[in-house]
Amino acid sequence: MIRILLVISGTISLAVGIAGIVLPLVPTTPLLLLAGYCFAKSSPRFEKWLKGTKVYQFYVADYAETKSISRERKKKIIVQIYILMGISIWFAPLLPIKIFLFFMTIFITYQIFKVIPDKE
Repeated sequence: MIRILLVISGTISLAVGIAGIVLPLVPTTPLLLLAGYCFAKSSPRFEKWLKGTKVYQFYVADYAETKSISRERKKKIIVQIYILMGISIWFAPLLPIKIFLFFMTIFITYQIFKVIPDKE
């Protein structure tokens, strides 16, 4: 029963994490890490499949293995974030939402470049 719940949780985390690629404020990397954890505890076959996907390789593999991200990868990630958050800020209907999204962008930038270490 626990294995089934872990597979379901991993699948939901994976689906929402993939949606987070294009939806601002949906945390892609943590959800993909959660999916990896759930699959590792429940199904070696799903874990192997997930780790072989391009999404996992791009968003999670460096961090999951070394707890760091290369400076070049950080730059690519931040460009995507700025584009998506910029679009969201542009189309947000209310000023408080625009301000919130702006400060979230600053927070994410700080986390990526100051909190997560650079891969040597």
